[in-house]
Amino acid sequence: MRVGLLTKEFPPDVYGGAGVHVEFLARELRALTDLRVHCWAGAQPTEDDPGVRRHAPAQELADANEALRSLSVDLAMAAAVADRDLVHSHTWYANLGGHLAKLLYGIPHVMTAHSLEPLRPWKAEQLAGGYALSSWAERTAIESADAVIAVSHGMREDILRCYPALEPARVHVVHNGIDTALYRPDPGTDALARHGIDPDRPYVLFVGRITRQKGVPHLLRAARALPPSAQLVLCAGAPDTPAIDREFRELVDELREIRDGVLWIPQMLARPDVIQLLSHAAVFACPSVYEPLGIVNLEAMACGAPVVASAVGGIPEVVRDGTTGLLVPYDEKDPAAFEAAFAEALTATIGDPAGAARMGEAGRERAVREFGWDAIARRTVAVYERLARR
Repeated sequence: MRVGLLTKEFPPDVYGGAGVHVEFLARELRALTDLRVHCWAGAQPTEDDPGVRRHAPAQELADANEALRSLSVDLAMAAAVADRDLVHSHTWYANLGGHLAKLLYGIPHVMTAHSLEPLRPWKAEQLAGGYALSSWAERTAIESADAVIAVSHGMREDILRCYPALEPARVHVVHNGIDTALYRPDPGTDALARHGIDPDRPYVLFVGRITRQKGVPHLLRAARALPPSAQLVLCAGAPDTPAIDREFRELVDELREIRDGVLWIPQMLARPDVIQLLSHAAVFACPSVYEPLGIVNLEAMACGAPVVASAVGGIPEVVRDGTTGLLVPYDEKDPAAFEAAFAEALTATIGDPAGAARMGEAGRERAVREFGWDAIARRTVAVYERLARR
Protein backbone atom coordinates (compact mmCIF):
# COMPACT_ATOMS: atom_id res chain seq x y z
CA MET A 1 0.00 0.00 0.00
CA ARG A 2 1.32 3.45 -0.97
CA VAL A 3 0.88 5.71 2.06
CA GLY A 4 1.42 9.45 2.35
CA LEU A 5 2.22 10.55 5.90
CA LEU A 6 1.47 14.28 6.40
CA THR A 7 2.96 16.10 9.38
CA LYS A 8 4.40 19.40 10.50
CA GLU A 9 7.21 17.93 12.58
CA PHE A 10 9.77 15.46 11.32
CA PRO A 11 13.45 15.00 12.24
CA PRO A 12 15.45 17.06 12.77
CA ASP A 13 12.60 19.48 13.49
CA VAL A 14 10.83 17.68 16.34
CA TYR A 15 9.73 19.68 19.37
CA GLY A 16 6.65 17.91 20.76
CA GLY A 17 4.99 14.56 21.36
CA ALA A 18 3.27 14.51 17.97
CA GLY A 19 6.64 14.86 16.27
CA VAL A 20 8.12 12.04 18.32
CA HIS A 21 5.11 9.88 17.43
CA VAL A 22 5.50 10.51 13.70
CA GLU A 23 9.27 9.95 13.80
CA PHE A 24 9.03 6.46 15.26
CA LEU A 25 5.79 5.47 13.53
CA ALA A 26 7.35 6.33 10.15
CA ARG A 27 10.40 4.22 10.97
CA GLU A 28 8.21 1.16 11.55
CA LEU A 29 5.76 1.84 8.70
CA ARG A 30 8.57 1.76 6.15
CA ALA A 31 8.85 -1.99 6.66
CA LEU A 32 5.09 -2.49 6.25
CA THR A 33 4.10 -0.03 3.50
CA ASP A 34 5.43 2.03 0.62
CA LEU A 35 5.75 5.19 2.71
CA ARG A 36 6.33 8.79 1.68
CA VAL A 37 6.58 11.47 4.37
CA HIS A 38 5.45 15.04 3.63
CA CYS A 39 6.45 17.53 6.30
CA TRP A 40 7.28 21.18 6.84
CA ALA A 41 10.61 22.55 5.73
CA GLY A 42 12.73 23.50 8.73
CA ALA A 43 14.84 26.57 9.29
CA GLN A 44 17.93 24.82 7.94
CA PRO A 45 18.22 22.94 4.62
CA THR A 46 18.07 19.19 5.18
CA GLU A 47 19.26 16.29 3.04
CA ASP A 48 16.63 13.56 3.09
CA ASP A 49 16.16 10.12 1.65
CA PRO A 50 13.80 9.90 -1.33
CA GLY A 51 10.95 9.01 1.02
CA VAL A 52 10.79 12.49 2.61
CA ARG A 53 9.61 15.71 0.99
CA ARG A 54 9.64 19.03 2.83
CA HIS A 55 7.21 21.86 2.04
CA ALA A 56 7.69 25.52 2.93
CA PRO A 57 4.84 28.00 3.49
CA ALA A 58 4.11 30.25 0.53
CA GLN A 59 6.62 33.09 0.35
CA GLU A 60 3.79 35.55 -0.24
CA LEU A 61 2.56 34.73 3.26
CA ALA A 62 5.85 35.35 5.06
CA ASP A 63 4.28 38.02 7.27
CA ALA A 64 0.83 36.45 7.54
CA ASN A 65 -0.86 34.76 10.48
CA GLU A 66 0.67 31.37 11.29
CA ALA A 67 -2.61 29.60 10.53
CA LEU A 68 -2.70 31.00 7.00
CA ARG A 69 0.90 29.91 6.46
CA SER A 70 -0.06 26.43 7.63
CA LEU A 71 -2.94 26.21 5.18
CA SER A 72 -0.58 27.07 2.32
CA VAL A 73 1.56 24.06 3.28
CA ASP A 74 -1.59 21.91 3.27
CA LEU A 75 -2.21 22.94 -0.34
CA ALA A 76 1.33 21.96 -1.32
CA MET A 77 1.06 18.60 0.47
CA ALA A 78 -2.27 17.79 -1.19
CA ALA A 79 -0.78 18.52 -4.61
CA ALA A 80 2.15 16.18 -3.92
CA VAL A 81 0.31 12.97 -2.95
CA ALA A 82 -1.46 12.12 -6.22
CA ASP A 83 0.40 8.80 -6.39
CA ARG A 84 -0.69 7.58 -2.94
CA ASP A 85 -3.38 5.00 -2.10
CA LEU A 86 -4.07 6.55 1.30
CA VAL A 87 -3.04 9.62 3.29
CA HIS A 88 -2.51 9.79 7.06
CA SER A 89 -2.32 13.25 8.64
CA HIS A 90 -1.12 14.35 12.08
CA THR A 91 -2.24 17.54 13.90
CA TRP A 92 -4.31 20.39 12.50
CA TYR A 93 -1.22 21.72 10.74
CA ALA A 94 -1.53 18.85 8.22
CA ASN A 95 -5.12 17.61 8.63
CA LEU A 96 -6.54 19.86 5.93
CA GLY A 97 -3.91 18.59 3.49
CA GLY A 98 -5.22 15.07 4.09
CA HIS A 99 -8.81 16.19 3.65
CA LEU A 100 -8.05 17.95 0.37
CA ALA A 101 -6.21 14.87 -0.92
CA LYS A 102 -9.27 12.75 -0.09
CA LEU A 103 -11.50 15.08 -2.09
CA LEU A 104 -9.07 15.55 -4.97
CA TYR A 105 -7.99 11.97 -5.55
CA GLY A 106 -10.79 9.93 -3.98
CA ILE A 107 -8.43 8.17 -1.58
CA PRO A 108 -9.03 7.39 2.12
CA HIS A 109 -7.88 9.91 4.72
CA VAL A 110 -6.80 8.69 8.14
CA MET A 111 -6.01 11.30 10.77
CA THR A 112 -4.42 10.82 14.16
CA ALA A 113 -5.73 13.20 16.82
CA HIS A 114 -2.89 14.15 19.16
CA SER A 115 -4.90 17.00 20.71
CA LEU A 116 -8.14 18.84 20.00
CA GLU A 117 -8.49 22.54 19.30
CA PRO A 118 -11.78 22.91 21.28
CA LEU A 119 -9.91 21.70 24.37
CA ARG A 120 -7.01 24.14 23.90
CA PRO A 121 -8.69 27.57 24.08
CA TRP A 122 -5.43 29.11 25.27
CA LYS A 123 -4.12 28.66 21.71
CA ALA A 124 -6.06 31.82 20.89
CA GLU A 125 -3.29 33.65 22.80
CA GLN A 126 -0.75 32.31 20.33
CA LEU A 127 -2.71 32.31 17.06
CA ALA A 128 -5.21 35.17 17.65
CA GLY A 129 -7.77 34.93 14.83
CA GLY A 130 -5.80 32.01 13.46
CA TYR A 131 -7.32 29.88 16.22
CA ALA A 132 -10.66 30.11 14.40
CA LEU A 133 -8.90 28.86 11.26
CA SER A 134 -7.12 26.01 13.04
CA SER A 135 -10.42 25.00 14.65
CA TRP A 136 -12.17 25.07 11.28
CA ALA A 137 -9.43 23.00 9.65
CA GLU A 138 -9.57 20.38 12.39
CA ARG A 139 -13.37 20.15 12.39
CA THR A 140 -13.55 19.90 8.60
CA ALA A 141 -10.96 17.13 8.50
CA ILE A 142 -12.08 15.10 11.49
CA GLU A 143 -15.77 15.03 10.57
CA SER A 144 -14.95 13.85 7.03
CA ALA A 145 -12.04 11.49 7.71
CA ASP A 146 -12.51 7.85 6.79
CA ALA A 147 -10.86 6.85 10.07
CA VAL A 148 -9.73 8.80 13.12
CA ILE A 149 -7.02 7.35 15.37
CA ALA A 150 -7.16 8.42 19.02
CA VAL A 151 -3.95 7.97 21.02
CA SER A 152 -5.90 6.88 24.11
CA HIS A 153 -9.37 5.81 25.18
CA GLY A 154 -9.69 9.12 27.02
CA MET A 155 -8.87 10.89 23.78
CA ARG A 156 -11.54 8.87 21.96
CA GLU A 157 -14.12 10.08 24.47
CA ASP A 158 -12.95 13.67 23.98
CA ILE A 159 -13.20 13.35 20.19
CA LEU A 160 -16.76 12.05 20.28
CA ARG A 161 -17.79 14.69 22.82
CA CYS A 162 -16.27 17.57 20.83
CA TYR A 163 -17.43 16.27 17.46
CA PRO A 164 -20.79 14.51 17.96
CA ALA A 165 -21.41 14.41 14.19
CA LEU A 166 -18.56 11.90 13.89
CA GLU A 167 -19.64 8.26 13.70
CA PRO A 168 -18.16 6.37 16.70
CA ALA A 169 -17.30 3.39 14.47
CA ARG A 170 -14.78 5.57 12.61
CA VAL A 171 -12.75 6.31 15.77
CA HIS A 172 -10.05 3.75 16.62
CA VAL A 173 -7.69 3.69 19.60
CA VAL A 174 -3.98 3.13 18.88
CA HIS A 175 -1.78 4.27 21.76
CA ASN A 176 1.43 6.22 21.43
CA GLY A 177 4.56 4.13 21.69
CA ILE A 178 8.12 4.17 22.96
CA ASP A 179 11.40 2.74 21.67
CA THR A 180 12.58 0.96 24.81
CA ALA A 181 15.90 0.00 23.20
CA LEU A 182 16.65 3.70 22.78
CA TYR A 183 14.95 4.97 25.95
CA ARG A 184 16.55 2.89 28.68
CA PRO A 185 18.38 3.66 31.95
CA ASP A 186 21.75 5.31 31.36
CA PRO A 187 24.20 4.96 34.28
CA GLY A 188 26.42 7.80 33.02
CA THR A 189 26.41 11.22 34.68
CA ASP A 190 28.33 13.39 32.20
CA ALA A 191 25.15 15.15 31.04
CA LEU A 192 24.26 15.98 34.65
CA ALA A 193 27.67 17.57 35.11
CA ARG A 194 27.37 19.57 31.88
CA HIS A 195 24.05 21.04 32.96
CA GLY A 196 25.03 21.81 36.55
CA ILE A 197 22.94 19.13 38.27
CA ASP A 198 24.30 17.88 41.59
CA PRO A 199 24.24 14.04 41.36
CA ASP A 200 24.29 13.78 45.16
CA ARG A 201 20.96 15.58 45.58
CA PRO A 202 17.61 14.21 44.40
CA TYR A 203 15.95 16.16 41.63
CA VAL A 204 12.49 16.60 40.19
CA LEU A 205 12.60 16.72 36.40
CA PHE A 206 10.22 18.44 33.97
CA VAL A 207 10.61 18.12 30.20
CA GLY A 208 8.21 20.00 27.97
CA ARG A 209 7.23 23.17 26.20
CA ILE A 210 6.27 26.35 28.06
CA THR A 211 2.59 26.27 27.25
CA ARG A 212 -0.68 26.34 29.17
CA GLN A 213 -1.28 22.71 28.28
CA LYS A 214 1.84 21.44 30.06
CA GLY A 215 0.96 23.14 33.36
CA VAL A 216 4.52 24.16 34.25
CA PRO A 217 3.36 27.24 36.26
CA HIS A 218 1.51 24.80 38.55
CA LEU A 219 4.75 22.87 39.06
CA LEU A 220 6.70 26.02 39.86
CA ARG A 221 4.18 27.00 42.54
CA ALA A 222 4.08 23.44 43.89
CA ALA A 223 7.88 23.41 44.11
CA ARG A 224 7.77 26.00 46.89
CA ALA A 225 6.78 23.16 49.22
CA LEU A 226 9.41 20.64 48.13
CA PRO A 227 12.03 19.42 50.64
CA PRO A 228 15.06 21.75 50.80
CA SER A 229 17.33 18.90 49.67
CA ALA A 230 15.52 18.54 46.34
CA GLN A 231 16.59 20.18 43.10
CA LEU A 232 14.14 21.19 40.39
CA VAL A 233 15.39 20.71 36.82
CA LEU A 234 13.29 22.34 34.10
CA CYS A 235 14.02 21.34 30.52
CA ALA A 236 11.54 23.88 29.22
CA GLY A 237 11.52 26.00 26.09
CA ALA A 238 9.55 27.14 23.06
CA PRO A 239 7.07 29.38 24.93
CA ASP A 240 3.75 29.75 23.14
CA THR A 241 3.46 33.50 23.76
CA PRO A 242 5.48 36.35 25.29
CA ALA A 243 2.93 36.47 28.12
CA ILE A 244 3.42 32.88 29.25
CA ASP A 245 7.19 33.31 28.81
CA ARG A 246 7.10 36.28 31.22
CA GLU A 247 4.94 34.34 33.70
CA PHE A 248 7.34 31.40 33.60
CA ARG A 249 10.42 33.57 34.11
CA GLU A 250 8.82 35.45 37.00
CA LEU A 251 7.86 32.22 38.75
CA VAL A 252 11.38 30.82 38.30
CA ASP A 253 12.88 34.02 39.74
CA GLU A 254 10.48 33.94 42.71
CA LEU A 255 11.32 30.30 43.40
CA ARG A 256 15.06 30.98 43.27
CA GLU A 257 14.63 33.65 45.93
CA ILE A 258 13.42 31.09 48.47
CA ARG A 259 15.40 27.96 47.53
CA ASP A 260 18.52 26.85 45.70
CA GLY A 261 18.89 24.08 43.14
CA VAL A 262 16.41 25.52 40.63
CA LEU A 263 17.94 24.78 37.24
CA TRP A 264 16.38 25.96 33.98
CA ILE A 265 17.66 24.51 30.69
CA PRO A 266 15.90 26.52 27.94
CA GLN A 267 17.52 24.93 24.89
CA MET A 268 16.32 21.69 23.34
CA LEU A 269 18.66 18.97 24.57
CA ALA A 270 20.05 16.13 22.48
CA ARG A 271 18.13 12.91 23.06
CA PRO A 272 21.05 11.16 24.88
CA ASP A 273 21.15 14.02 27.41
CA VAL A 274 17.40 13.80 28.01
CA ILE A 275 17.65 10.03 28.51
CA GLN A 276 20.42 10.47 31.06
CA LEU A 277 18.51 13.15 32.95
CA LEU A 278 15.42 10.93 33.02
CA SER A 279 17.49 7.97 34.21
CA HIS A 280 18.76 9.75 37.31
CA ALA A 281 15.67 11.75 38.27
CA ALA A 282 14.22 11.06 41.71
CA VAL A 283 10.85 11.71 40.10
CA PHE A 284 9.54 12.91 36.76
CA ALA A 285 6.82 15.57 36.97
CA CYS A 286 3.99 15.92 34.46
CA PRO A 287 1.57 18.63 35.66
CA SER A 288 -0.35 18.87 32.36
CA VAL A 289 -3.85 20.31 32.43
CA TYR A 290 -4.68 18.56 29.14
CA GLU A 291 -2.89 15.54 27.72
CA PRO A 292 -4.34 13.05 25.21
CA LEU A 293 -1.70 10.52 26.26
CA GLY A 294 1.58 12.11 27.32
CA ILE A 295 4.37 10.37 25.44
CA VAL A 296 6.93 12.03 27.71
CA ASN A 297 5.62 9.89 30.57
CA LEU A 298 6.42 6.78 28.53
CA GLU A 299 9.92 8.12 27.94
CA ALA A 300 10.39 8.65 31.67
CA MET A 301 9.03 5.19 32.53
CA ALA A 302 11.25 3.52 29.92
CA CYS A 303 14.25 5.17 31.59
CA GLY A 304 13.20 3.86 35.00
CA ALA A 305 11.91 7.11 36.50
CA PRO A 306 8.82 7.14 38.75
CA VAL A 307 6.21 9.59 37.51
CA VAL A 308 3.99 12.05 39.34
CA ALA A 309 1.36 13.29 36.91
CA SER A 310 -2.00 14.97 36.74
CA ALA A 311 -4.88 12.54 36.23
CA VAL A 312 -6.12 14.07 32.98
CA GLY A 313 -6.85 12.74 29.49
CA GLY A 314 -4.98 9.58 28.61
CA ILE A 315 -2.32 9.84 31.33
CA PRO A 316 -4.06 7.26 33.58
CA GLU A 317 -3.78 4.78 30.69
CA VAL A 318 0.00 5.09 30.89
CA VAL A 319 0.81 5.84 34.54
CA ARG A 320 -0.56 3.21 36.92
CA ASP A 321 -1.36 5.03 40.16
CA GLY A 322 0.63 3.51 43.03
CA THR A 323 2.47 1.12 40.71
CA THR A 324 4.49 3.13 38.18
CA GLY A 325 3.89 6.53 39.76
CA LEU A 326 1.31 8.71 41.46
CA LEU A 327 -1.66 10.47 39.87
CA VAL A 328 -3.02 13.78 41.15
CA PRO A 329 -6.60 14.86 40.31
CA TYR A 330 -6.78 18.18 38.50
CA ASP A 331 -9.59 20.70 39.05
CA GLU A 332 -9.29 23.89 37.04
CA LYS A 333 -11.61 25.58 39.56
CA ASP A 334 -9.17 24.98 42.42
CA PRO A 335 -5.59 25.19 41.11
CA ALA A 336 -4.18 25.83 44.60
CA ALA A 337 -5.50 22.48 45.82
CA PHE A 338 -3.98 20.75 42.79
CA GLU A 339 -0.61 22.40 43.40
CA ALA A 340 -0.64 21.41 47.08
CA ALA A 341 -1.53 17.80 46.24
CA PHE A 342 1.11 17.71 43.49
CA ALA A 343 3.75 18.93 45.95
CA GLU A 344 2.70 16.23 48.44
CA ALA A 345 3.01 13.50 45.81
CA LEU A 346 6.45 14.72 44.72
CA THR A 347 7.62 14.97 48.32
CA ALA A 348 6.34 11.48 49.14
CA THR A 349 8.20 10.02 46.16
CA ILE A 350 11.44 11.83 46.97
CA GLY A 351 11.16 10.72 50.59
CA ASP A 352 10.82 7.03 49.73
CA PRO A 353 13.76 6.12 47.48
CA ALA A 354 13.08 2.38 47.73
CA GLY A 355 9.44 2.83 46.77
CA ALA A 356 10.43 5.19 43.96
CA ALA A 357 12.87 2.58 42.63
CA ARG A 358 10.12 -0.05 42.63
CA MET A 359 7.81 2.28 40.69
CA GLY A 360 10.61 3.04 38.23
CA GLU A 361 11.23 -0.67 37.62
CA ALA A 362 7.52 -1.32 37.17
CA GLY A 363 7.29 1.59 34.74
CA ARG A 364 10.14 0.23 32.65
CA GLU A 365 8.52 -3.21 32.54
CA ARG A 366 5.17 -1.75 31.50
CA ALA A 367 6.71 0.37 28.75
CA VAL A 368 8.53 -2.65 27.30
CA ARG A 369 5.52 -4.95 27.55
CA GLU A 370 2.73 -2.74 26.23
CA PHE A 371 4.00 0.22 24.21
CA GLY A 372 6.49 -1.01 21.59
CA TRP A 373 6.41 0.88 18.28
CA ASP A 374 6.38 -2.30 16.20
CA ALA A 375 3.02 -3.28 17.68
CA ILE A 376 1.64 0.26 17.28
CA ALA A 377 2.64 0.31 13.60
CA ARG A 378 0.90 -3.02 13.00
CA ARG A 379 -2.28 -1.70 14.61
CA THR A 380 -2.07 1.42 12.44
CA VAL A 381 -1.69 -0.65 9.27
CA ALA A 382 -4.69 -2.73 10.33
CA VAL A 383 -6.75 0.50 10.22
CA TYR A 384 -5.41 1.20 6.72
CA GLU A 385 -6.27 -2.30 5.54
CA ARG A 386 -9.85 -2.11 6.81
CA LEU A 387 -10.34 0.99 4.66
CA ALA A 388 -8.74 -0.66 1.63
CA ARG A 389 -11.16 -3.58 1.87
CA ARG A 390 -14.26 -1.37 1.84
